[in-house]
Parts: sequence; C-alpha cells; structure tokens
Amino acid sequence: MKIKHFLFTSLIAGITCSSFAQSGNKTIIPEAPGNPVITEKYTADPAAIVHKDTVFLYVGHDQKEPPHHGYEMHEWLIYSSTDMVSWEERAAVNVKETFSWAADDAWASEVIEKDGKFYWFVTVSHKDIHGKAIGIAVADSPVGPWKDALGHALITNDMTTDAKISWDDIDPTIYIDDDGSAHLFWGNTICYYAKLKDNMLELDSEIQYIDLPHFTEAPYVHKKGDYYYLSYAYKFPEKTAYAMSKSITGPWEYKGILNEVAGNSNTNHQSIIEYKGKDYFIYHNGSIPTDGGSFRRSVCVDYLYYNPDGTMKRVIMTSEGVDPAE
Repeated sequence: MKIKHFLFTSLIAGITCSSFAQSGNKTIIPEAPGNPVITEKYTADPAAIVHKDTVFLYVGHDQKEPPHHGYEMHEWLIYSSTDMVSWEERAAVNVKETFSWAADDAWASEVIEKDGKFYWFVTVSHKDIHGKAIGIAVADSPVGPWKDALGHALITNDMTTDAKISWDDIDPTIYIDDDGSAHLFWGNTICYYAKLKDNMLELDSEIQYIDLPHFTEAPYVHKKGDYYYLSYAYKFPEKTAYAMSKSITGPWEYKGILNEVAGNSNTNHQSIIEYKGKDYFIYHNGSIPTDGGSFRRSVCVDYLYYNPDGTMKRVIMTSEGVDPAE
C-alpha cells in the first residue's frame, strides 16, 4: 500500500520512477520541469508575442495575501524565453507610475507590434470615471521602457452602457490583419469590437457587439491558415470556448469548448502562439501549492493541435507541460 501511494504521488508531481536518483538509502527526486512555468511569483492573464526568435510574455502579478477573496494586482510583469520552458523576468511595470489617470488594477493586457513600435493595451481602473478602462502604453522595445501613449483612456465605462456592470471594459486583444488594418476586441458579458486607426491610438469605427454563446470575458484572436479564431472565457467558473471565421470582421461560427475548467481557479485566460513550428496554448490556473488559487494564479503552457478541417482539438492541461522548443 505504501509503494502504491508513493508511485501515485510521484506521478502527480510529473516525475517518473526512471527520473529518481539513489544516494545511499536516500532517494533524491530532482525538481520536475513543467507547469506552472513561473513559480517564484503568482502570475495571471498571459499574453505572448514572438519577436526576433524570442517569446515575450506579459502577465498580471497577483499579490493578495491570504485570506484572499479578491484580485489585488498593481503591476504587470514581462518575461522572455527562447524555448518555452525557461522564463526570465525582464521588467515590472507599475500601473500608477505609467498611467497618471488610472487608479490601480493591473488586469489583463496585450502587446502588439506595428511598424517597429510596441503597443500595450491594458485594463485598469479609472481614477475619475467609474469603472474599468482600457489604456495604451508604447515602447520601442518589447520590454520597454513604456510610456502612456495618450495621456487618457482609449475606452471608458461610460462609452459602453448596455452592460449594467462597471467591469465590462476589460481584457483587450488586438489583431493586425494581412492588409495592415488593426482590430480591437474586449469585454465582459458583452464581446465588443472596433476597428483602430493606423496610428493604433484611436477608434476607426463604431463599437459593435459580437454574439457569442455564454461569453464571459478574455477574448483572444489569432489566425491559422485561412481561418480566424476568436477564443474566450465561457460561463463561470470559466471554460475556454471558440468561434471561427473566414474574415476578421466575422461572421463568427461557434465551434465549442477548447479548454475545460481548471478546477483550482475560477478564471482562465488564454494566449495562442506558433513558435519554432509548434502551436502553444498559454493559460493560467491556481496550481502553485503554496496557497495558489483563484486569486493567486499561475501561468502554464501546453500544446495546441488542429484538426484537418481547421477546428482546434481540445487542449489537455498537463503538469508535465511542453518540451524545450528547438
């Protein structure tokens, strides 16, 4: 019975018996690689880009001390990797130091590059207008230094009044289409969409709604082959679902669940990239054993696979994670 319990515990930790080393009568178990990929800090809401053969990862920093029953995030962290396994912290960006008009809350964000500039669309709380808002920082490098591109918010809660909540203007995601046009998606309970001007700093269309089944938050747009994919947090606790389209402006056809509820986190938030010939699903859960959970989350990475018809296979969350990219 003790032997079975030992083997089961080892497998849960992502360690196989073959990886054990013996030193006299003492069994030495090496530290297992895998998920979460960042363990020294609590990280959430991942957004990743590939720039010059390096992956840059932008995350919120969960800081709430137990007992914790809410989100406390005052800064974003930037990490980089060249193998998707080893991650180096490159910078920390404070909300109030970057955006003078913001009250606080380093909620979900996303960075995109255009014409040699890096634009960081972020979710914060507005100091003067009740509710969440979306701002933009700009830099010449994927790690900064960052400065407020506008001096005010791009989106404020009084611009979107159909959702009777103050946190519907969150979770921006940006996609630059093949023709160079930029498109912004965001929202909670309603998925909003607008086209951006070429300068990336102004809306170039009316704010529109996208009808998606059980949309909660966390929209993310990417393209693979001929198809555009709009993935998002579905219901609550959150699964990840997705829709597909032949155009960035839709119509979007719902395709089903992509990722199940983590079980140790009420939320999920995805970023999808292709790197060195493989596709990756980057997300968060609450799996760090030193008090992880819904408000102290952890970024993880697993593989993403596509079916021949372009639909995506359901992502399997693993403790082993991915192999080093070569």
